[in-house]
Amino acid sequence: MRLLPCGVATVEVTPPPGLRMAGFAARTEPATGAHDALTVRALAVGDTAVAVADVIGLDEALCARVRARLSLPGAATILAATHTHGGPMTLPGRFGGGVDAAWLGRLEDGFVEAIHGALAARRPATLTLAHAADPGVAKNRRHPGGLTDPSLPVVRVTGTDGTTLAVLVAYACHPVVLGADNRLWTADYPGFVRRRIEAAVPGATALFLTGCCGDANTGHTAAASLTRAAAEGRTYAAADAYADRIADAAHTARPAATATGPARGGSATVRLDFVREARPVGDLAADWRAERATATDPVRAVVLDHWIAWAEGPGAGPLTPHDARVGVLDWGGVRIAALPGEIFAETGLSVRTGLDGRPTGGGTIAVAYADGCPGYVPPLSEIPHGGYEVAEAHRYFATPGPFAPGTAERLAEAAVRVGREAG
Repeated sequence: MRLLPCGVATVEVTPPPGLRMAGFAARTEPATGAHDALTVRALAVGDTAVAVADVIGLDEALCARVRARLSLPGAATILAATHTHGGPMTLPGRFGGGVDAAWLGRLEDGFVEAIHGALAARRPATLTLAHAADPGVAKNRRHPGGLTDPSLPVVRVTGTDGTTLAVLVAYACHPVVLGADNRLWTADYPGFVRRRIEAAVPGATALFLTGCCGDANTGHTAAASLTRAAAEGRTYAAADAYADRIADAAHTARPAATATGPARGGSATVRLDFVREARPVGDLAADWRAERATATDPVRAVVLDHWIAWAEGPGAGPLTPHDARVGVLDWGGVRIAALPGEIFAETGLSVRTGLDGRPTGGGTIAVAYADGCPGYVPPLSEIPHGGYEVAEAHRYFATPGPFAPGTAERLAEAAVRVGREAG
């Protein structure tokens, strides 16, 4: 056991009504208000920090600007998104644009304020990683009964006086309990999880990191979100119920590791390649324009507008590679391995196997939606199955095509390499 200087801070960044919401092509009208606050929460451990915002994803340029304003080395920070679909547009040029520059500046400031606040609040503490039983909330949305990540790691930060300073929970399930009919700002189920934990541990700040859940949610397909109609099971009451299960499990987590060394960080840049769609983009565009001319379903019309814009823009452009960041924080044997974008469960499990020698129960927390959001990155095993995540999502992320086969495996290999070097 080793004492480490630890601090935590929270900054509210809830936008005003009237901004466009992110996450669903079917939802074209702006937010009307807020159901719950959107925040940036930061945990500093030594001279490292992880900060997470209640947004769908982070633009790489914003992450670079935040790091340039911090007093920490760039490799010592992880900037993540919970991936809530109840927040504002945050990714310029992706999902049809619609980003509010003033609010995006507020988000950037919020990251800087939260991290500097956490650094200023540091005090000697112990840091313990525990593991809870799978609460059974996540379901594979591509294959009934398919693979999910059952891990529910819980990091507790305890001061020398016995008080709990922070509780960090991670779980791999898409924050899409609320559907396209919702027009209120919300952190979705992660916000409910945090409130449950903070109510049970007075004085503690709860943080939630979203795991590798590109193929997991609470039980509906991606296509089920292509509607503005209310859906059974996609309500605030349902989000609250799912949070109960996750928080209840977290409270029974069994200790597995305690930080025994200093805090370190490492990162690597991985150049990711794209491939073209099977059909020529000109042929696709012609088909979509013809269908759009007679489309009567307003949601389908919106989807076609997105696809046509993609075909006439990024889809017709060069296959310029994307530079992605992989980061690892090692808090004396308790690690956070962070990958960018929509990462599948199989990849998260492979990162932990590479670093811990086993897919669950070790010292590594694998998270996604960190330090950029370039799109869905399916593992090789999923590419033959096609579907939204493999064959369509890149059109919304404004990339020239899907990622080349083997990209997920390269990201996992980089995370394992950085994790070993950081330790």
